[in-house]
Amino acid sequence: MRAKHITVLGLGNILNRDEGVGVHAVQAMQRAWTPRFPAVEFIDGGTMGLDLLPIVEDATHLLLLDCVNAAQPPATLIELDKKQIPLYAQMKMSIHQITFHEVLGLAHWRNTMPRHLHLVGIQPQNLELGLELSPQIQAQLPQLLKNAERVLKRWTRAQPKEK
Repeated sequence: MRAKHITVLGLGNILNRDEGVGVHAVQAMQRAWTPRFPAVEFIDGGTMGLDLLPIVEDATHLLLLDCVNAAQPPATLIELDKKQIPLYAQMKMSIHQITFHEVLGLAHWRNTMPRHLHLVGIQPQNLELGLELSPQIQAQLPQLLKNAERVLKRWTRAQPKEK
């Protein structure tokens, strides 16, 4: 097992337009930010469900990027800290569906939650089938990335330097 570390996890389904904003964001970060943040692991978590549990448990700092339904106007940026992120989903579309909320709940139950957890998300405009983000969400993507960068800068400054 590798040492605990900072992880950025992009979540969502890129086949449902704005639902994939977290994946689009983490892919942009992987391309542009890996040299600037060498101690950070950028992961496209997509819709992997329970398979994400080892990634969650391996991180001391976990930054989530996702589409968030917070009953806000479309393209509203949403930030939640560890205490504000729900650990269990209220509604499922199928009894077999495991949401990321349950992954966090299981990590909490196993006492393996990351010490630092933060979510940067956006209220979706369009969840229909399609690969592109809606224009409103695409326009907000730079601000979402800027907010994520602020969190990473704070966390990487607080990390002890490796020898």
